[in-house]
Amino acid sequence: MIGASPPVLTGIALALAVLASWLRLMRRRTRGELAGTHLRFALRLLLQPALAALLFFGLFPPRAALPEASLLVFTARATDLAKDRMLPRIALPEAPSDIAAERVPDLATALRRHPQATSLRVRGEGLPARDIEAARELAIVPGGDAPAQGLVELHAPSRVAAGNGFALHGRVAGVPNARVSLLDPAGEPVAQARTDASGRFALAGTARAAGLARFALRLTNAVDGSERERLPLPIRVDAPAPPRVLVLGGAPNAELKYLRRWASDSGAALRTRIGTGAGMTLGDALSALDAAALGTVDLVVLDARSLAALDAATFAALGTALDAGLGVLVRIDAPPAARASARLRDWGLELEGGADPVAAHLPSRDEEDAGTLPVLTRIAISVRDEDAALLLRDSHGEALGHWRARGRGRLGLISLVDSYRLVLTGHRERHGTLWAGVFATLARATEASARVDITQPLWPGERIALCGLADGAQVIDPAGAVIGLAIDPATGSRRCAAFWPAREGWHRLRDGESEVPFAVLPAAAGRAWQAQRRHDATTALAALSPQGNAKSVAPQPGPRGSPWPWLAGWLVLATLAWWMERREARPAASPDR
Repeated sequence: MIGASPPVLTGIALALAVLASWLRLMRRRTRGELAGTHLRFALRLLLQPALAALLFFGLFPPRAALPEASLLVFTARATDLAKDRMLPRIALPEAPSDIAAERVPDLATALRRHPQATSLRVRGEGLPARDIEAARELAIVPGGDAPAQGLVELHAPSRVAAGNGFALHGRVAGVPNARVSLLDPAGEPVAQARTDASGRFALAGTARAAGLARFALRLTNAVDGSERERLPLPIRVDAPAPPRVLVLGGAPNAELKYLRRWASDSGAALRTRIGTGAGMTLGDALSALDAAALGTVDLVVLDARSLAALDAATFAALGTALDAGLGVLVRIDAPPAARASARLRDWGLELEGGADPVAAHLPSRDEEDAGTLPVLTRIAISVRDEDAALLLRDSHGEALGHWRARGRGRLGLISLVDSYRLVLTGHRERHGTLWAGVFATLARATEASARVDITQPLWPGERIALCGLADGAQVIDPAGAVIGLAIDPATGSRRCAAFWPAREGWHRLRDGESEVPFAVLPAAAGRAWQAQRRHDATTALAALSPQGNAKSVAPQPGPRGSPWPWLAGWLVLATLAWWMERREARPAASPDR
């Protein structure tokens, strides 16, 4: 009982008092000191806990629970609903001008003005990237506004090597059987395809001359052929620089044979080491894979078996080289052993699945390519890592590979088992395009230290993280303005800085002696794509919020209410009990009778 609060102690005392009153009443009833019917006696018994309860709440009135404080947040293309009139109304800069609400520059400002807010009811397309972090600790209720129509998803490279092909794929919503065309920098169509039943499409092109190229995607209606949308597709085309590649294999196979042949034909400086059993190997690989040797390599390609077989010193040296800028590609050509999975997990890629192989259908490059590609095989694995980006995707949207940044390097994996079948069926160019894209994504950067990894589109006003920076790094915008970058100490060895572009066009990241270009799309380009990204980000945030996890937002206790209604009730019942006591009490019999 030590440390019990006054309400608890008072409640215990009142409960004991009720028990004592019941015992006293029953004893008096047994001795004949109380008159009246059984119903009246039962009423007298019920009055005791009622009096105790009223007295308790008179001394400690209940606290009123404060209602959940919600903010109604209007975003782009929001509609004003009459049922929301009673909530505080906030309009972000993207909201329509005719919405009657308090205008704020961002969500963080709104939350400072309304500190009592515990949840957000979002209307419109959803929260922009600028406001996601501010809303992370709140309960989110997404709105039910009409979904975006047009090009809502696109996966395309931002950087390719001159002379190499590249593939892109995406999804169109609200335009059935639409035609999507890839336009070269001169505006001429080089590939086209119709969307399937789910709105998905895939295209491929070739980057010919080095420089900053501006391709485009054109979306047209199937009925009348009118142009529905045109999206700029800026691509940085690098001068070809053959990578220095080291291939490690656990055993000879057809996949390794054709991969080595393509790498040699493409001009890569290739070294191999392939196990043949009984401790024997084939190839001309480096005798020792230490830090010095790995510094002469741009990309290491190994299968899961080779990864598991590495000794501890070599594995540690490979991880150190990866942090320093080396690219590493792990081929998952069989269900990975526990040791291989554990080592990938140590590097930041945690695998799920990995059972029996399944069919994989590569996206068709255009309508002429459709139906001629062979059915390939992949290991059914997935990656549980929010930072992992897609490396390849099949025609059904299933991932065929992932990659993630680690230090200054990149770690990737690919689950295709038999890409060599492309060569056997007459698609040698497609086989080369596939592996050229993978190598270009993962290989060590040929510039100085700075690397800009943009896996998502970028529009003016949206935040981007630039990592691997040295002190004094700057961004030069298209107008020539120089913006200094402040490295966030919380990013540690990654050395990242946040940047918000204000203009569209090609920007340059200056880091030491190097300059790395990256593109910002026009603010009005890809409106449906922007809307879908905002919707998806808001929906994902809602799923992680307290409400999305089916956890109710705990109501905050308010002040105690007035004690007078409770005390007035107690006084009325006490008077009734006194009256009944006087009316029904029977005088005790005289001892002389």
